[in-house]
Amino acid sequence: MTDKRSSEIINFCEKSGIKTYIGNPRRGNCSEFIRNVDIDVLISVNYLFLIEADLINLPKKCAFNIHGSLLPKYRGRTPHVWAIINDEKWTGITAHLIDEGCDTGEILEQHRIRIEPNDTGASVLEKYANAYPVLLNSVLESISKNHLKPRPQKVEEATYFGKRTPEDGLINWDWHRKRIHNWIRAQSPPYPGAFSIVNNRRIVFESSTYSNLGFHYETKNGTILSVSPLIVKTPNGALELHLHKKSDAQILKVNQQFE
Repeated sequence: MTDKRSSEIINFCEKSGIKTYIGNPRRGNCSEFIRNVDIDVLISVNYLFLIEADLINLPKKCAFNIHGSLLPKYRGRTPHVWAIINDEKWTGITAHLIDEGCDTGEILEQHRIRIEPNDTGASVLEKYANAYPVLLNSVLESISKNHLKPRPQKVEEATYFGKRTPEDGLINWDWHRKRIHNWIRAQSPPYPGAFSIVNNRRIVFESSTYSNLGFHYETKNGTILSVSPLIVKTPNGALELHLHKKSDAQILKVNQQFE
């Protein structure tokens, strides 16, 4: 089962002759598809939809999900993006039993992954992709040997972060520059990107680095100090910004202020 936007999965299944349900399985929508399917283990990886009881109870052995955080921290959507925004040094992936909550099931196994200073949302996903098969095979081996040892999540330590939209990428120039730097790298391509507005035009930033360029403390945050390279003032230092669209540089001028 997959969602309609996962074209690579859909194409793979079509070429491999694998029957596929495409769409939202909730409220019994896929009951006909699964009615005569014999399942030992149900595995969910980056699945868009919450799985309901009719599917959870279907497999003979268990249903488990691989989530992109070290649960119980960062339950919810795009946890790796939120982890970078929040300046975490470690993230990871968690295999957990599926229940009817959102990432609340008992933990089976976890794999820690370092967030390097220059990692982006995309580069962390690449690390996840390399770690998924290792974790998946380890859990499947434990299942085959009846060695699973589920442990409850510590509910009192749980955090939850919601779905992000392109509009959520707007930069607040009153944030300290490390926050802005993390905001930009977390949402760099292929995500819609962190952005700001000048002359009613959206300017998307691909990356940033710290700058030693000086400024007067009374200069408003978000003021352009230099255009080549593009450097902008924040409360505690300047940031050199790299544009997603190089043509945007044509409309930028020193002393303009990003909104």
